[in-house]
Amino acid sequence: MATVNRQWVLRQRPKGLIQPGDLELIESPIPSLNESEVLVRTVYLSLDPTNRTWMNDAEGYLPPVGLGEVMRGLTLGVVEQSRSDRFKVGDIVTPMSGGWADYAAVHETGLRPVHRASGLPLTANLSVLGMTGMTAYFGVTDVLKPQPGETLVISAAAGAVGSIAGQVAKQRGARVIGIAGGAAKCAWLTDELGFDAAIDYKNEDVGAALDRLAPDGVEMNFENVGGDIMIAVYNRLKAHGRMAVCGLISAYNATKMPPSPNFARIITHRLNVQGFLVLDYAPRAREMVAELGPWVLDGKVHWKVHVDQGLEGAVDSLNRLFTGDHDGKLLVRVSEEP
Repeated sequence: MATVNRQWVLRQRPKGLIQPGDLELIESPIPSLNESEVLVRTVYLSLDPTNRTWMNDAEGYLPPVGLGEVMRGLTLGVVEQSRSDRFKVGDIVTPMSGGWADYAAVHETGLRPVHRASGLPLTANLSVLGMTGMTAYFGVTDVLKPQPGETLVISAAAGAVGSIAGQVAKQRGARVIGIAGGAAKCAWLTDELGFDAAIDYKNEDVGAALDRLAPDGVEMNFENVGGDIMIAVYNRLKAHGRMAVCGLISAYNATKMPPSPNFARIITHRLNVQGFLVLDYAPRAREMVAELGPWVLDGKVHWKVHVDQGLEGAVDSLNRLFTGDHDGKLLVRVSEEP
């Protein structure tokens, strides 16, 4: 086992995309264990848009990462040492509050065991059958509640959450239109995932495309982007339309806030606009696995992961989320799988 623990520490609040000096990769001794703690070696680090929001000194659903603190992140790892009766060496676990580091000393109450799905790689536990899948599944089934024949529009539809959300909605009988950047991503949505249509926001006007594809308006919006794209969809929601606000990635690196929709339309069209967090659904994870798991194993739901190698490149990897230079769920392999 290594004797040095590398950790990414937040040094200053980024302005726009993360720049050199915003975070620093430091080295420290491997942490020693107290009673009921285990030493977790990080195998995979999940990179998510919310990581960027945690770097801002702003109100959020979790407090911001403090200057000088290890950067927060969802991780999956293996127990290397244990002083716990609940976890043994070799167990695969997910810390409830992980970090951008090689190792972490975690109390047994802050760990969840990982159950590898037969026939699926370990990366599925951080993507389609992890928080990503849970976000997509409950955003569709619990927030939007699609009815057969209704039309759903998804922004960032080729992303990790959007791509799964669209397929869940298709399984529930909805008509799905995805918005993505580039012809290749749009083709993947329609040709492989079974979306009914896709809009390339980089090369066509989103509003005009929606008017062509859904001339009478749409019932639902799974929103991941915000800004002008969100406004284009919001303005085409029918009376009693539903909007699940999952993310606003266009604002995460912005130095000024993007435009917002006209809230009066919520009244005139009796819209239901609901924000949601996957953390609220963690106790119901088994519901998601029970329905989504068989769809994945049967090939009814497709998913992708993009794995970068090495903790040292995590900052550059995170910026991929905002440039679109990745496919599917973005992970960093920090060390070898057990």
